Amino acid sequence: MAVHVYCSSASMIRAPFFPETTDKKVGYWLLGSAVSVFGIVVFGGLTRLTESGLSITEWRPVTGSLPPLSQAQWESEFEKYRASPEFKLINPHMDLSEFKKIYYMEWTHRLWGRVIGMSFVLPTVYFIARRRVTPRMAATLVGISGLIGFQGFIGWWMVKSGLKDDLFAPGSHPRVSQYRLAAHLATAFVCYSWMLLAGLSIFRTHRALRNPEAASAAFKALQSPALRVLRGSVVALTALIFTTVLSGALVAGLDAGLIYNDVFSMGNGIVPPTSELWDKFYCRKEDGSDLWWRNMLENPSLVQLDHRILATTTLTAVLALFAYSRTGRVKVAIPKDVRKGVNGLVHLVSLQVALGISTLIYIVPVPIAAAHQAGALALLTGALIVGQRLRIPRSTMALVQKKLLKRAPLYPSPPEM
Repeated sequence: MAVHVYCSSASMIRAPFFPETTDKKVGYWLLGSAVSVFGIVVFGGLTRLTESGLSITEWRPVTGSLPPLSQAQWESEFEKYRASPEFKLINPHMDLSEFKKIYYMEWTHRLWGRVIGMSFVLPTVYFIARRRVTPRMAATLVGISGLIGFQGFIGWWMVKSGLKDDLFAPGSHPRVSQYRLAAHLATAFVCYSWMLLAGLSIFRTHRALRNPEAASAAFKALQSPALRVLRGSVVALTALIFTTVLSGALVAGLDAGLIYNDVFSMGNGIVPPTSELWDKFYCRKEDGSDLWWRNMLENPSLVQLDHRILATTTLTAVLALFAYSRTGRVKVAIPKDVRKGVNGLVHLVSLQVALGISTLIYIVPVPIAAAHQAGALALLTGALIVGQRLRIPRSTMALVQKKLLKRAPLYPSPPEM
């Protein structure tokens, strides 16, 4: 009896605090959260395109959860907006009914962000406390929670840049900083990507453990030297797509899509004149040492040209990846789901290019421009999924091998005589 109690106690001491695999419910929740972030990214684009983002001039994380509920409260909010540079320069004839429309757009965007934060942080605490996640997944959830909070701060930091009362400064225009807009969008994309990959990894582990023999063979196939270049190419493509997205944020922040609305030309040539692309007007230093990077990031003409170049490079890279996946040893070694993913990338990039061209030639109509932003996130999603399917999950491989060893007989049967 004493021996039995001792053994039970020892096994309890050795039992890990966290499980070896994360509960599938966490995977569903992560993917649902990613869908919600996808939605708020698109809605955030609509908020910007309808010029609603500067309608709320204060940051009240708690008390701002409710909209104005009385006429007096509406008048108070409208009076604050009337003191903003945007009202003075762009909307001096706006009345209260028009103000309510843009106010509700921004309020909904902020409320959606609060809901995402609460619906992520609270379940994170629960799943960790109830030991439903692995140590690595627990760290991932905490990291995403922190990123969501940081995103809220960046959002206000961005809005604040559009409320500066410097109406008489050279080139002043009441809009948010394109740098802060790019940071806000980049953080949203990173948050979405992190949620998506974390959720997909959970389901991949469960599928592998459900059929360890097939999973072991699949993981062995992924180790083929023929897939090494393809794997690195997908990583590089993902980085290129993300860079193109940041370039698009600069275009949006500078309203650079409103100029040069022809597809194959910019003005009288393929590119604008050199003097326009490298304009000393954007320099802040007397020696002109900031000429190149200031124009790259602040000159609308060059920013649009940069985005065109990056978009064309992304299209070319996807088509090259497709062609490479159909050649030589790669064609033989590539898994079926990866081949389908690459096919999907071709469709997504084609759609995104069509949306980009339509946004340009129709001079940034709200529905098409919002769809273009959604298309960027969809294209990034496709690249992430292909990369995830090509990745060799070391921790999952270890669990699969462990399960296979448990299934193997302790003493192999002797050979027949």
